Amino acid sequence: MGVMDNKVCIITGGAGSIGVASAGLLLKEGARVMLVDNSRDNLNKAADDLKEYGDSVASVKADVSDTEQTIGYINQTVEKWEKIDVLFSNAGIHGANKPVTEFPEDVFDEVIKVNVRSSFLACKYGIPQMHDGGSIIITSSIVGVKGAPGVIAYTTSKHALVGLMRSVALEVTSRNIRVNLLCPGPVNNSFQADVETDAGRETGTDATAMFNSMIPLKRHARPEEIAGTVLFLASDQSSFSTGSIFMADGGLNA
Repeated sequence: MGVMDNKVCIITGGAGSIGVASAGLLLKEGARVMLVDNSRDNLNKAADDLKEYGDSVASVKADVSDTEQTIGYINQTVEKWEKIDVLFSNAGIHGANKPVTEFPEDVFDEVIKVNVRSSFLACKYGIPQMHDGGSIIITSSIVGVKGAPGVIAYTTSKHALVGLMRSVALEVTSRNIRVNLLCPGPVNNSFQADVETDAGRETGTDATAMFNSMIPLKRHARPEEIAGTVLFLASDQSSFSTGSIFMADGGLNA
């Protein structure tokens, strides 16, 4: 028996490292998982990585910031496995690394659309298709609870998710649905590598080394470590936790 036996889970940003690692852990514990991502090639690779779980994992290509495509991935999940138990809104983009006076407005708008609108839509259309007692997890970031120079759009979007999470959490208590925010610090993956490449280019420093020096545990997280927090929040192990911010940042916010 697994702690997620027969639970139906949606993971947006499902083809990324955190999405795949979380899917693997949820599947291992008996869940059924729908991976949602905007890249069919990446979804195919993720499905191949998880092929040992057979029909318990499926995928759908979607722009999670689009209303109709959001309704589409939710409906496809429900049609395949019936109602949803876990909604993990994990999709996000970084944008650019520029000071606010030079930050491109179109990039700012795109980051807000993908990082904030997608979670709003997931909640709006996902909640009516959830079982009572379910769990919503929204991925923010260490910069969702503190400022950071040069990433104004990303930081703003991740702060916005705090308000979204807290408001939705209070709205769904009558159905015993829990809503929590996951705030990773730097993770050893391609997303973070791109962030650090941009930051290093702008500042002329080794951004990876800089981050490691700032993190009390002196290293980046492994995706599997973030997935462990996802499993906790998705399962009944966190049955009395809602409206909360869960840090997985190696002490960076301490």
